[in-house]
Amino acid sequence: MELTVYLAGQIHDSWRDDVKEKASQKDLPLHFVGPQEQHDRSDSVGEDILGEQPNPVYRDDAASSINNLRTQVLMQKSDVVIALFGDKYKQWNTAMDASTALTMGKPVILVRPESLHHPLKELSNKANVTVETIDQALDVISYIFE
Repeated sequence: MELTVYLAGQIHDSWRDDVKEKASQKDLPLHFVGPQEQHDRSDSVGEDILGEQPNPVYRDDAASSINNLRTQVLMQKSDVVIALFGDKYKQWNTAMDASTALTMGKPVILVRPESLHHPLKELSNKANVTVETIDQALDVISYIFE
């Protein structure tokens, strides 16, 4: 059995590569999907497909509709969602993706440092499991295969 894991969270560093590498080291049968990780492509996809937009608001709106479609399709195909909240970047997309996954009835593993306990308490309470590290999230998934 192979599980598809949607990796929700910011796209500004290599945390997804860390998850994939650690999952491979644990020999977990996982397939990973997630948001568009090329920031410029994510921001420009609306104009790339629909043509030049009249101003930045319309440009963002065009890109958002296509990015949201992509997220919905990939998340619906996933078996579990790992939503990573870090200290460094604003986490609006992570919160939106985690909430979307919960609304879809997808199992959610929330990864957040202890320092974000208070601002994420409601979301954490809705997630299936809340952990503090990527290793713990992968240990939770590993337990599925026992």
